[in-house]
Amino acid sequence: MLPQEIIRRKRDGLPLAADEIAFMVEGLTSGAVSEGQVAAFAMATFFKGMTREEAVALTVAMRDSGTVLDWSDLPGPALDKHSTGGVGDNVSLMLAPALAACGAFVPMISGRGLGHTGGTLDKLDSIPGYTTAPDNALFRKVVKEVGCAVIGQTADLAPADKRLYGIRDVTATVESIPLITASILSKKLAAGLRGLVLDVKTGTGAFMQKIEDSRGLAKSLVEVANGAGLRTSALITDMNEPLATAAGNAVEVMNAVEFLTGAHVDRRLWDVTVALGGELLALGGLANDDADGRRKIEAAFKSGGAAELFGKMTAALGGPADFMERPAKYLKAAPVVRDVFPDHAGSVTAIDTRAIGIAVVELGGARMRAADPIDHSVGFTALAGLGAKLDPKTPLARVHARDAASADRAATSLRAAYHVGEKSMPPGEVVYERIDP
Repeated sequence: MLPQEIIRRKRDGLPLAADEIAFMVEGLTSGAVSEGQVAAFAMATFFKGMTREEAVALTVAMRDSGTVLDWSDLPGPALDKHSTGGVGDNVSLMLAPALAACGAFVPMISGRGLGHTGGTLDKLDSIPGYTTAPDNALFRKVVKEVGCAVIGQTADLAPADKRLYGIRDVTATVESIPLITASILSKKLAAGLRGLVLDVKTGTGAFMQKIEDSRGLAKSLVEVANGAGLRTSALITDMNEPLATAAGNAVEVMNAVEFLTGAHVDRRLWDVTVALGGELLALGGLANDDADGRRKIEAAFKSGGAAELFGKMTAALGGPADFMERPAKYLKAAPVVRDVFPDHAGSVTAIDTRAIGIAVVELGGARMRAADPIDHSVGFTALAGLGAKLDPKTPLARVHARDAASADRAATSLRAAYHVGEKSMPPGEVVYERIDP
C-alpha cells in the first residue's frame, strides 16, 4: 500500500478499508508515514469525515499500536469514565473510590489540563508524594488491593494517539469528531475495560458549547466504543457554570476531600457524580439498572467507604497516610486569599465559564506552554452559581493568588465573567440527556 493513495481516497470522500486504516496507523507509530502525510490524512478526515465502520477501525488500530491491559484476573469488572473537560470538574477524585467501594475495579487513566479545562493529574500533583506515573507493577497492585488507581497515560498505551494528536494540534484538525473519538477511545480500550461512561459537556465552559454538537460527539463515542466491543453509554451534562464551587488544583482536591467526608457537598457535583456512577455500576453488572446504581453510589459516599478508599489509594501511590484526616497540612496554600465582590447587587443570570478557566490559567494554575510549571495553590473557591443573589457585601468568589497583582487581575476577569441582573432564576438541571449503548 502507498500512504499517498490512501490519503487520495479519503480526500475524494471514498470509504477506507480496515486494512488501509491499520496500515496508516502502523506507519504513524513506526515513523514510516511522514509527518506531512499524517497531516494530510488528518485534514482529509477533517473535511470528509468517516463512517462508523472507519471510525471503529481507526480506534481499534490505535488501541493495538501499543500495550493492551488485561484485567480478567480481577474478581469484579474494570470500569472507568471519561469527561470531555470543563471547569471545576473534579468528579474523578470522588467517583473512582465510590465505584471501588461498590465492588468495581477502576484503573483510571487520566490526563492533564487542556486549554481552559483542568486536568485530573494536575490536581493529584497537589498531593505531596502522590505518583501519577507508577510502573505497571505498582499500578496493578494498587488496583487489585485498593480497588482504584488514578494515574496518567503510560508510554506504551496507544502510542499512535500521542503522535497523531501532536500533529492535529498544529494543523487545525483537533475538532474532527472521528479523530476525537479515536483519540479518546483508543486509550480507554487499551486500558482493558469492561464498561465505560462518557461525560460529554455542553455550555459556556465546554469545548463544544452547542448541545447539538455535544450530542453528535456523544453518539459517535458511544457507537464506536460499542462497535469496538466496549460497553459504553454517555451523559450530556451542563457546563454553563463551574461544576464544583472550586476551580484550580489544590482547591479542587480540598473540595473533593470535603465532598468525600461530607463536610461540604456541592449539589451539582453530587448529581453528576452519582449519575455517572449509577450508569457504570449498571454497565458492569453490579446494579440492576442505573437507578439501583445511583442508590449504591450514594450509600458508598454516606457510609464513608469512598473516603476510606481514596485515602488508601493516595497512600498506596506515595501520598501521606493521613491525608484525609489532615489535608490542609499537605495542600499548599496561596499567599494571597481575598474575596471578590460584584459591582452591583442582583442575581447571577449568566456565567462565561470558559473565562473562569482562563482566569485560573492566568493565575498560574495551568500551563500556557507545555514546559510551564504549575502553581498548584492558586484558583478560586466559593464560586457563586447561576441564580445566586449577590450584593457588594456578598462575594462572587474567593481568589487564591501568588501575589496581590495576580489577585487584582483575577478579580477583574472574574467580574467580567459574571452577568448580574435583576431577574432571579432557579438553578437548572445538570444532566441533560443519556445516550444509550
